[in-house]
Amino acid sequence: MFKRIACIRISGGEIAHDAAEETPAAIFVNGRHLTTVILSPGEFEDFITGYLYTEEIIGSADEIESVRIEENRISVITKNIFRRVSVKKTILSGCGGAVSYIDTQKLPAINSDLVVTVPEIEAAVAALTTHKPLDAVALASGGRVVARAEDLDRHNALDRVIGRGLRESLDFSRTVAVGTGTVTSEMVRKCLIAGIPVLVSTGAPTALAVEVAEETGLCIVGFAGTPEMAVYTHAERVIELGA
Repeated sequence: MFKRIACIRISGGEIAHDAAEETPAAIFVNGRHLTTVILSPGEFEDFITGYLYTEEIIGSADEIESVRIEENRISVITKNIFRRVSVKKTILSGCGGAVSYIDTQKLPAINSDLVVTVPEIEAAVAALTTHKPLDAVALASGGRVVARAEDLDRHNALDRVIGRGLRESLDFSRTVAVGTGTVTSEMVRKCLIAGIPVLVSTGAPTALAVEVAEETGLCIVGFAGTPEMAVYTHAERVIELGA
Protein backbone atom coordinates (compact mmCIF):
# COMPACT_ATOMS: atom_id res chain seq x y z
CA MET A 1 0.00 0.00 0.00
CA PHE A 2 3.07 2.23 0.22
CA LYS A 3 6.01 3.03 -2.03
CA ARG A 4 9.29 4.58 -0.96
CA ILE A 5 9.88 7.87 -2.78
CA ALA A 6 12.58 10.53 -2.61
CA CYS A 7 12.05 14.24 -2.08
CA ILE A 8 14.09 17.33 -1.24
CA ARG A 9 13.37 19.29 1.92
CA ILE A 10 12.83 23.03 1.54
CA SER A 11 15.28 23.45 4.41
CA GLY A 12 17.82 21.37 2.51
CA GLY A 13 18.76 17.73 2.07
CA GLU A 14 17.21 14.80 0.27
CA ILE A 15 15.05 12.32 2.20
CA ALA A 16 12.79 9.39 1.41
CA HIS A 17 9.41 8.53 2.86
CA ASP A 18 6.54 6.11 2.34
CA ALA A 19 3.89 7.42 -0.06
CA ALA A 20 0.46 5.85 -0.26
CA GLU A 21 -0.27 4.05 -3.52
CA GLU A 22 -3.54 4.45 -5.38
CA THR A 23 -5.18 2.12 -7.87
CA PRO A 24 -8.03 2.89 -10.28
CA ALA A 25 -10.49 0.01 -10.34
CA ALA A 26 -13.32 -0.35 -12.84
CA ILE A 27 -16.29 -2.11 -11.28
CA PHE A 28 -18.35 -4.41 -13.50
CA VAL A 29 -21.55 -6.05 -12.26
CA ASN A 30 -23.09 -8.80 -14.36
CA GLY A 31 -20.98 -7.71 -17.32
CA ARG A 32 -21.95 -4.03 -17.17
CA HIS A 33 -19.64 -1.21 -16.14
CA LEU A 34 -21.02 0.34 -12.95
CA THR A 35 -18.36 2.89 -12.01
CA THR A 36 -14.63 3.42 -11.60
CA VAL A 37 -13.14 4.12 -8.18
CA ILE A 38 -9.72 5.03 -6.80
CA LEU A 39 -8.61 2.71 -4.00
CA SER A 40 -5.66 1.70 -1.92
CA PRO A 41 -4.36 -1.65 -3.22
CA GLY A 42 -5.52 -4.90 -1.65
CA GLU A 43 -8.54 -6.51 0.02
CA PHE A 44 -10.82 -5.58 -2.85
CA GLU A 45 -13.36 -8.28 -1.99
CA ASP A 46 -14.18 -6.58 1.33
CA PHE A 47 -14.53 -3.26 -0.47
CA ILE A 48 -16.75 -4.47 -3.30
CA THR A 49 -19.02 -6.36 -0.91
CA GLY A 50 -19.49 -3.28 1.27
CA TYR A 51 -19.78 -0.90 -1.69
CA LEU A 52 -22.48 -2.90 -3.45
CA TYR A 53 -24.33 -3.22 -0.15
CA THR A 54 -24.24 0.48 0.76
CA GLU A 55 -25.31 1.35 -2.79
CA GLU A 56 -28.24 -1.07 -2.24
CA ILE A 57 -27.30 -3.19 -5.23
CA ILE A 58 -27.19 -6.26 -2.98
CA GLY A 59 -28.98 -6.93 0.30
CA SER A 60 -26.47 -9.40 1.71
CA ALA A 61 -23.13 -11.00 0.92
CA ASP A 62 -25.00 -14.16 -0.11
CA GLU A 63 -26.36 -12.36 -3.18
CA ILE A 64 -22.87 -12.35 -4.71
CA GLU A 65 -22.24 -15.38 -6.89
CA SER A 66 -18.60 -14.62 -7.67
CA VAL A 67 -15.96 -11.89 -7.54
CA ARG A 68 -13.01 -11.77 -9.91
CA ILE A 69 -10.15 -9.41 -9.12
CA GLU A 70 -7.93 -8.41 -12.04
CA GLU A 71 -5.51 -5.56 -12.57
CA ASN A 72 -7.58 -2.36 -12.41
CA ARG A 73 -10.85 -4.30 -12.66
CA ILE A 74 -13.31 -5.88 -10.20
CA SER A 75 -15.92 -8.10 -11.85
CA VAL A 76 -18.94 -9.26 -9.86
CA ILE A 77 -21.65 -11.73 -10.81
CA THR A 78 -24.77 -11.63 -8.66
CA LYS A 79 -27.22 -14.47 -8.27
CA ASN A 80 -29.81 -12.39 -10.11
CA ILE A 81 -27.81 -11.81 -13.28
CA PHE A 82 -30.68 -10.09 -15.09
CA ARG A 83 -31.06 -7.28 -12.59
CA ARG A 84 -30.02 -3.92 -14.01
CA VAL A 85 -27.81 -2.04 -11.58
CA SER A 86 -26.73 1.56 -11.15
CA VAL A 87 -25.11 3.67 -8.45
CA LYS A 88 -27.86 4.86 -6.10
CA LYS A 89 -28.08 8.62 -5.68
CA THR A 90 -29.73 9.90 -2.51
CA ILE A 91 -28.30 13.40 -2.83
CA LEU A 92 -30.78 15.51 -4.77
CA SER A 93 -30.35 18.94 -6.34
CA GLY A 94 -32.65 21.90 -5.83
CA CYS A 95 -33.39 24.69 -8.28
CA GLY A 96 -30.55 25.12 -10.71
CA GLY A 97 -28.43 22.72 -8.68
CA ALA A 98 -27.78 25.47 -6.15
CA VAL A 99 -29.09 23.46 -3.19
CA SER A 100 -28.18 19.90 -2.34
CA TYR A 101 -29.79 17.75 0.30
CA ILE A 102 -30.55 14.18 1.28
CA ASP A 103 -34.15 13.00 1.27
CA THR A 104 -34.25 11.30 4.67
CA GLN A 105 -37.62 9.75 3.82
CA LYS A 106 -35.74 7.46 1.43
CA LEU A 107 -33.25 6.35 4.08
CA PRO A 108 -33.77 3.67 6.74
CA ALA A 109 -33.99 4.76 10.38
CA ILE A 110 -31.80 3.18 13.03
CA ASN A 111 -33.53 0.36 14.90
CA SER A 112 -31.22 -0.59 17.76
CA ASP A 113 -31.22 -0.24 21.54
CA LEU A 114 -27.42 -0.13 21.69
CA VAL A 115 -25.85 2.24 24.22
CA VAL A 116 -22.11 2.78 24.63
CA THR A 117 -19.89 4.13 27.37
CA VAL A 118 -17.24 6.83 27.12
CA PRO A 119 -14.46 4.34 28.05
CA GLU A 120 -15.63 2.04 25.22
CA ILE A 121 -15.44 4.92 22.75
CA GLU A 122 -11.98 5.90 23.99
CA ALA A 123 -10.72 2.30 23.76
CA ALA A 124 -11.95 1.94 20.18
CA VAL A 125 -10.37 5.24 19.12
CA ALA A 126 -7.06 4.29 20.74
CA ALA A 127 -7.06 0.99 18.83
CA LEU A 128 -7.84 2.81 15.58
CA THR A 129 -5.12 5.45 15.76
CA THR A 130 -2.80 5.38 12.77
CA HIS A 131 0.29 7.35 11.87
CA LYS A 132 0.05 6.41 8.20
CA PRO A 133 -1.11 8.95 5.59
CA LEU A 134 -4.43 7.12 5.14
CA ASP A 135 -7.93 7.36 6.54
CA ALA A 136 -8.81 4.57 8.96
CA VAL A 137 -12.22 3.18 9.88
CA ALA A 138 -13.14 0.36 12.25
CA LEU A 139 -16.17 -1.42 13.61
CA ALA A 140 -16.06 -1.89 17.36
CA SER A 141 -18.14 -3.77 19.89
CA GLY A 142 -17.73 -3.18 23.61
CA GLY A 143 -14.68 -1.04 22.89
CA ARG A 144 -12.99 -3.90 21.00
CA VAL A 145 -12.22 -3.50 17.29
CA VAL A 146 -13.80 -6.33 15.29
CA ALA A 147 -12.99 -5.04 11.79
CA ARG A 148 -10.52 -2.41 10.59
CA ALA A 149 -9.49 -0.93 7.24
CA GLU A 150 -7.47 1.92 5.80
CA ASP A 151 -7.85 3.64 2.46
CA LEU A 152 -7.12 6.88 0.64
CA ASP A 153 -10.72 7.86 1.31
CA ARG A 154 -12.66 7.34 4.55
CA HIS A 155 -15.79 6.43 2.58
CA ASN A 156 -13.92 3.57 0.89
CA ALA A 157 -12.55 2.47 4.27
CA LEU A 158 -16.08 2.41 5.68
CA ASP A 159 -17.24 0.27 2.75
CA ARG A 160 -14.33 -2.07 3.42
CA VAL A 161 -15.26 -2.69 7.07
CA ILE A 162 -18.94 -3.03 6.22
CA GLY A 163 -17.97 -5.58 3.58
CA ARG A 164 -15.86 -7.48 6.09
CA GLY A 165 -18.76 -7.40 8.52
CA LEU A 166 -21.15 -8.79 5.90
CA ARG A 167 -18.77 -11.59 5.01
CA GLU A 168 -18.33 -12.48 8.70
CA SER A 169 -22.06 -12.13 9.52
CA LEU A 170 -21.57 -9.35 12.08
CA ASP A 171 -24.66 -7.90 13.73
CA PHE A 172 -24.21 -4.26 12.71
CA SER A 173 -26.90 -3.11 15.15
CA ARG A 174 -24.50 -3.98 18.01
CA THR A 175 -21.48 -2.18 16.56
CA VAL A 176 -19.98 1.30 16.52
CA ALA A 177 -18.27 2.76 13.43
CA VAL A 178 -15.08 4.62 14.38
CA GLY A 179 -13.15 6.75 11.92
CA THR A 180 -10.74 9.59 11.36
CA GLY A 181 -11.46 12.98 9.84
CA THR A 182 -14.67 14.80 9.03
CA VAL A 183 -17.99 12.97 9.36
CA THR A 184 -19.88 13.54 6.10
CA SER A 185 -23.49 12.94 5.14
CA GLU A 186 -22.28 10.11 2.90
CA MET A 187 -20.75 8.33 5.91
CA VAL A 188 -24.04 8.81 7.73
CA ARG A 189 -25.91 7.32 4.76
CA LYS A 190 -23.67 4.25 4.68
CA CYS A 191 -24.15 3.67 8.42
CA LEU A 192 -27.92 3.97 8.02
CA ILE A 193 -27.98 1.41 5.19
CA ALA A 194 -25.98 -1.00 7.36
CA GLY A 195 -27.98 -0.23 10.51
CA ILE A 196 -24.93 0.89 12.52
CA PRO A 197 -26.36 3.01 15.38
CA VAL A 198 -23.28 5.01 16.47
CA LEU A 199 -20.69 6.83 14.33
CA VAL A 200 -17.58 8.11 16.11
CA SER A 201 -14.77 10.17 14.60
CA THR A 202 -11.65 12.01 15.62
CA GLY A 203 -12.95 14.97 13.58
CA ALA A 204 -16.12 17.03 13.46
CA PRO A 205 -19.33 16.31 11.53
CA THR A 206 -20.70 18.49 8.77
CA ALA A 207 -23.95 20.36 9.38
CA LEU A 208 -25.75 18.12 6.88
CA ALA A 209 -24.42 14.98 8.54
CA VAL A 210 -25.84 16.18 11.88
CA GLU A 211 -29.20 17.05 10.31
CA VAL A 212 -29.60 13.66 8.65
CA ALA A 213 -28.39 11.73 11.71
CA GLU A 214 -30.79 13.58 14.00
CA GLU A 215 -33.76 12.72 11.79
CA THR A 216 -32.84 9.05 11.42
CA GLY A 217 -31.73 8.01 14.89
CA LEU A 218 -27.96 7.83 14.35
CA CYS A 219 -25.69 8.95 17.19
CA ILE A 220 -22.66 11.01 16.11
CA VAL A 221 -19.67 11.56 18.40
CA GLY A 222 -17.00 13.99 17.23
CA PHE A 223 -13.46 14.88 18.31
CA ALA A 224 -13.20 11.47 19.97
CA GLY A 225 -9.98 10.84 21.83
CA THR A 226 -9.52 14.54 22.65
CA PRO A 227 -10.68 16.80 25.53
CA GLU A 228 -13.16 18.33 23.04
CA MET A 229 -15.06 15.06 22.49
CA ALA A 230 -18.75 15.84 22.05
CA VAL A 231 -22.02 14.09 21.19
CA TYR A 232 -23.87 15.83 18.36
CA THR A 233 -26.97 13.68 17.97
CA HIS A 234 -28.93 11.17 20.03
CA ALA A 235 -26.95 11.54 23.24
CA GLU A 236 -29.18 8.92 24.85
CA ARG A 237 -26.95 6.31 23.22
CA VAL A 238 -23.90 7.45 25.23
CA ILE A 239 -24.00 6.83 28.96
CA GLU A 240 -21.74 8.38 31.59
CA LEU A 241 -21.86 11.79 29.88
CA GLY A 242 -20.28 14.38 32.16
CA ALA A 243 -18.87 11.71 34.46
